[in-house]
Amino acid sequence: MDLRSVFLGLSFALMWSSAFASARIIVLEAPPLMALSLRFFISGTVAVGIALLLKQSWRLTKAQWRAIVVFGLCQNALYLGLNFIAMQTVQASIAAIIASTMPLLVALVGWVFLRQRLPIVALLGLVTGLVGVLVIMVPRLQGGLDPWGVLLCVLGVASLTIATLSVRNAVSSGQVLMIVGLQMLVGSAALTVPALLFETWNVTITPLLAGAFSYTTLVPGLAATVIWFVLVSRIGAVRAATFHFLNPFFGVALAAVLLGEQIGLIDVLGVAIIAAGIFAVQVSKQTK
Repeated sequence: MDLRSVFLGLSFALMWSSAFASARIIVLEAPPLMALSLRFFISGTVAVGIALLLKQSWRLTKAQWRAIVVFGLCQNALYLGLNFIAMQTVQASIAAIIASTMPLLVALVGWVFLRQRLPIVALLGLVTGLVGVLVIMVPRLQGGLDPWGVLLCVLGVASLTIATLSVRNAVSSGQVLMIVGLQMLVGSAALTVPALLFETWNVTITPLLAGAFSYTTLVPGLAATVIWFVLVSRIGAVRAATFHFLNPFFGVALAAVLLGEQIGLIDVLGVAIIAAGIFAVQVSKQTK
């Protein structure tokens, strides 16, 4: 893997993980689905507008439109929607750790259903990364967690797995910003219905809420998604997904700094194991 891909992966992981802390702030102050639907509408409109200025076309292939719908529904509406609801009762660090199991699911689905070959070194790396996640997760489970919130996070990461595997064909012929914007608008439309049915807009806008909403809209929402599409098109879904193993470190660290959630030596140990797993996957002979 070239240095540019590594930089893209690290930037994506940091941006993506920061979304958990900002989302936690939002959902404690505003209806989660309404806030998320509005976020996607703004991000999607901005992305499509920039794409049009760059002369990117609405004329996409059937495979691209299919991937836009799948990605918009599975990542935006389901993965993020379920996580926003869950984080009303689950800490941001817990949501980040559960999300970081996605690379193993991507590899498993690719191997079982898509007949993708996975080198032994890469497989061992993925398993090692999962062990690191468990090292961080198990002690926190002993402190007591909302089982409903955890279940929503698990269902969310399953949806994210499907979204990840749908990306590569969508960006193979370019039009990245247009595709990113359209899949966000799909997510916004899908979330609007349950938001109107089950939520009421009862919120007091504060500087903290406004700052968190603006940040999550522009950085994890728009910039990180563009980087993710580019990264997957460069190195493939399984290798790109390994950067999600950094989510426990970044997610727990940012939650500790921004929200005061606790971090200890066991978390540092888990991060070291996760880093070893990433290294094993990246040095494997797997092709894109």
